[in-house]
Order: sequence, then structure tokens, then C-alpha cells
Amino acid sequence: MEVGIDSFAATKSQSGQHDPAADMREMENLLRRIDLADQAGLHVFGIGEHHRKEFLDSAPTMILAAAAARTKQIRLTSAVTVLSAADPVRVFQNFATLDIISGGRAEIVAGRGSFVEAYPLFGFNLQDYDELFIEKLNLLLQIRDQESVQWKGKFRAPLNNIAIYPRPVQDPLPIWLGVGGTPQSFARAGALGLPLMVAIIGGETHRFKPLIDIYREAGQKAGHAPEKLTVGLHSLGYIAATSQQARDEFFPGYAETFTKIGKERGWGPVTRGQFEAQTGPTGALLVGSPQEVAEKILRHSEALGGISRLTFQMDNANLAHEKLMNSISLIGKDIVPLLR
Repeated sequence: MEVGIDSFAATKSQSGQHDPAADMREMENLLRRIDLADQAGLHVFGIGEHHRKEFLDSAPTMILAAAAARTKQIRLTSAVTVLSAADPVRVFQNFATLDIISGGRAEIVAGRGSFVEAYPLFGFNLQDYDELFIEKLNLLLQIRDQESVQWKGKFRAPLNNIAIYPRPVQDPLPIWLGVGGTPQSFARAGALGLPLMVAIIGGETHRFKPLIDIYREAGQKAGHAPEKLTVGLHSLGYIAATSQQARDEFFPGYAETFTKIGKERGWGPVTRGQFEAQTGPTGALLVGSPQEVAEKILRHSEALGGISRLTFQMDNANLAHEKLMNSISLIGKDIVPLLR
């Protein structure tokens, strides 16, 4: 099982105002964490894409390219690329360039994102949510698989036997499909034979088993080999020396962040009781000691019929850089060997 980190490049400005010095500091700290993850033997580091004040990841390939110049082995991916609001030609070109810079370590996780700011920002109608994604995903896959493209769609100008450059080092460039919880998304990934990255940020992980079954059944029905139908999990998590320390350090920022998000979406405030339930044996949060979390990851993998990748998302809890560095070190030193 591959183990890695996902980051949304969260800012920590105390004033709430634009603070260039703080942004520069946070970006440098993020690059240091990617460097440490590489040195610690983690397999993958992902950068999300958001267009909100509290994040610095609106141009993720720029961050990943900077990381590529500092690292040697770790794979570098999006988490996720908001494909519905992007031009697939530019997405491919950006990641093909990243693949060249990194020596063949780039990947794309294509999805629709959990926020909607990108749609009006780039001139798209949210009512076209599903149609946009299907069209752009099909075009991205065609560009990946064919150097010259003949294509016509609804949301961008046609491509009349136009060659798309540069071409990546990897052939094909890995493209995962990032999904939340709709059966249609799982079935689509299976029918296309794409690896699946499932974002599970709450609830009980085993409840996603029927959806993953839909993915595997759709893939087998489409004639894809079982080994191609791989599943990864993106989960909120944080590791400390003891389970109590991990929970005490992670909860305050986690509660603040998800209470704010919940207010936007009509949810109630996050309580400590809810949090403790989520860190329990079947809950989605991977917060605890290395031994506890490794055992939980293996339980989740067994419950879902096997997973090939697990990424921790830990920087949404406003934790200090030093604590995040320590958590990454523990993942590399203890969790990766335990899972192996």
C-alpha cells in the first residue's frame, strides 16, 4: 500500500488580512514538508485546488513543480484538479511539463471539488456541473492517449487534428478519478478503467463498500483487468506519539475549520463527542498513535476489499508546522513499515 500526504496549502494569517510575509512563510514550510515526506520514504504528495482566501493552492502545478526540484523519489499529484472549471488542454500540458521536470513522477487526480467558487470564477454555470465534467474528462483522456486530437464538444472550441505538446515522460500519464459519494461517479471510473481516489472525510469508512463494489463491477463489465481497478483513500488524519496527544492537538483546529464549513452548508457545530466517534475503530478520521492508525488503515482496507493508496490530509486543523513535520516523520518511520 502506498502512503502519502495531501495538502490544501492552508494559510495561517492571524489578522485575517492579506499578509504576504505569512504566505511566503507558509509556502516555504509546505515545501519543507514535501521534502521531508520524500526523505521519510512516503510514496506520494498531493496538492489540492481551491480558490478561497484561506488556501494558497489555486495553482497547484506551480507548487508541485517547485517540490519536484527539491525531491528525488516521491510521486507528485493533484488532490484534486477541478477539471470541470479547467481547460483539459492546459491541464495536460501543465502536468506533462511537471512530469518532465520531476523525471516521471507526476499524476493527476481529476474531480469536481467540494467547493464551487471555480465555476463563476472561470465563467461556467454550476447547472452544467455533471455535463462539464464528463465532457472534459473524456477530452483529457483523449489528449493523454493520442498525440493529435480530433474533437468537438459543447464547452470549448473544437480541436481539428491538433497535436498537443509537450508529451510526458510516463506513457500513459497516470490519471485517477477523484470521487465523493455518488454511485454514478464510481460507475464512471470503473467503466473507464481509471484508478479511483475516494475522499472519505466523515462517517464510517466501511459504508463506502457498496459504492466501491459498483466501481469494480462496472470495470469488470467493461472488460478491464481487476488489477487495473485500484482504489485509494483520501482521509483526514494526524499522528502523534500517543492517541490522546494526537486527538488533543488535532481537535481544536479541526472543529474550527469544519464548523465554519458546516455553517456554509447548513450543518451544526462540531462537538468533541462527534470527533471522538470519528476517531473510533470504524470512524473515518485517522487520528491517533502510529500503531492505532496503522491497524485502522488495515481494517479499512479489508472492509473495502483492498486499497492500494492512503493519503493523510492533516493541514486543515491549523496545526503548527513543527507538529505537521513530526507527524510526517512518524508516518514514514512507523506507519509505512507497519503496513508493509
